[in-house]
Parts: sequence; structure tokens; C-alpha cells
Amino acid sequence: MRETEWPTLLLLAGCYALWLLVTVAHASMGHWLAVPILALVLVLHSSLQHEALHGHPSRHAGLNELLVLPAVGLWLPYRRFRDLHLKHHRVPTLTDPHDDPESFYLPLTRWRLLGPWMYAVLTFNNTLFGRMLLGPALGVTGFLATEVRRLMAGDHRIWPAWALHLAGLAPVLAWLHWTAFPLLPYAVAAYAAFSVLMIRTYLEHQAADHVEARTVIIERGGPFALLFLNNNLHAVHHERPSVPWYKMRSIYRAERERLLRREGDYRYRSYWEIMRRYFFHPKEPVLWPLERTRG
Repeated sequence: MRETEWPTLLLLAGCYALWLLVTVAHASMGHWLAVPILALVLVLHSSLQHEALHGHPSRHAGLNELLVLPAVGLWLPYRRFRDLHLKHHRVPTLTDPHDDPESFYLPLTRWRLLGPWMYAVLTFNNTLFGRMLLGPALGVTGFLATEVRRLMAGDHRIWPAWALHLAGLAPVLAWLHWTAFPLLPYAVAAYAAFSVLMIRTYLEHQAADHVEARTVIIERGGPFALLFLNNNLHAVHHERPSVPWYKMRSIYRAERERLLRREGDYRYRSYWEIMRRYFFHPKEPVLWPLERTRG
């Protein structure tokens, strides 16, 4: 029988409690002081949504969805996040922009269409600073444009996801109206949360020749380990996506040497090392480096 995942349930309760507290107390603490706190809460909520789509904290997908349904992050429908992320886990060629919906690379066909200005923008976006500054805007606009194209092409399968998203967004907006929390500072908090999440996704995967070497290990997550629910140990997550976040550290300690051999020693000591090396310098090219070996 599956154990009750109390750490995840308690973290969910704490996340919502802190969100409620900050939105209620914003008048006394000041809107703009509330923004960074809310941003961290929204990062944690996104990480909990990630846990839910992988089958936590219960064995019932509907209950897990209900637990993370409030759209406190505003923009991404949970079911679209779930479907695209699970597809990312299923593709046999991680990072391939033809197949992997979470790839930051461009395929050759799109790369050839870039003008000098857009190439400069995307090259800047491949620095960590650029990814945090522009990544949320590029991600949201690109995602919404793709969704509109799918709808215009007659793909109505995504309507339920958007309907549920609106159902989860309505009480959030009603609560913000009731507490008189202004939408502009809240939108800034949501953007800042997405920026922080870009630190996690910045180099989770690389276009290595061997698929097993495409997923990173960041050995010391620091405060990000809690915010990202141990997804700094991303190779562990990809090998065992059904393992809850609070067990990943012990698995890594027990199997560290095997995991590092398997993933080609693609690792960093900490997020500080990543910031120091790539904050102003691109780690990856815009064009998928394996394009000419595809197939």
C-alpha cells in the first residue's frame, strides 16, 4: 500500500497559507515588499504542480490536480503543463526541438529564418541573465502563439485544459479583488517567479551525443533545493520520475557514482557556480548542435 506523502501535503498547506497571509497583509507590509515573498511562494507552487503531474501526493490524479488547481501563477494551465512535461519525459531524444516541447534549442528550419536582431535576442536569452530577464516573456508569448495556432487549426482537445485553468483563476482573482491586492504588483510577482524558475531550467539538459548525458546534476541546491523540490538532482528525477521529491537526496547519496557515470559527469557544484560562469555568457548555441546528426 502506498504511503501517505505527508511532506508534500504539509508543504502544500504551508504554500497556500503563506499565499493567503501575504495577500491579506499586503496593506500593512506594502505591495512591493509583498512581491518578492509572493514570487517565492509562486515558485514553490509551480514545483508542487510538477510533483502533482508525476503522481503526488496521492495515487489519484484527480485529487492531485485539485490540490494544485488554484491558478496562483496566473498564466499556465495545469493540464497543458502536465501534457507537455510528460511528453518531455517520454521523448527518446531529449533536447531535440523537433520532438521535445521543453527544448530551448531551435531546429535548423527556424534558425535559418532568424534575422540579425532576433538572433541577438535569442543569443542573449542563452545567458542566464537574459533567460531570467527575457525568458518569461518569450516563453509565455511563444506558448500562447502555439496554443492559438492549434485552436485555429481545429485542435479542440486543449479547450478543457483552458476551461479548468479559468476555473482555477477565477477564485484567485476574486480573492485579490477582495483583499484589494493590485494586479500590477501581483503580475510582477508572477513574472519574477517565472524568472526564478528559469534558473532551474537553464541548463537542466544539454545536447550531448549520448542521451543519458543530457540531464544535469547540481550537487548542492542550497535554498533552491526546497524551492525546486530537489530538481537540482535532475538526472535522478528523469531516471525515476515517480519518486517523491523528499526521497531524491537519499537516492543520490546512495547511487552517486553510478548516476554520475551514467550521465557522463554532467554536473555542477552549485547554482552559484552556474551563475558565476553563465550569467553573462551563453552556455549553449541557439541552433540545436545535433541537427545534422538527426535520424
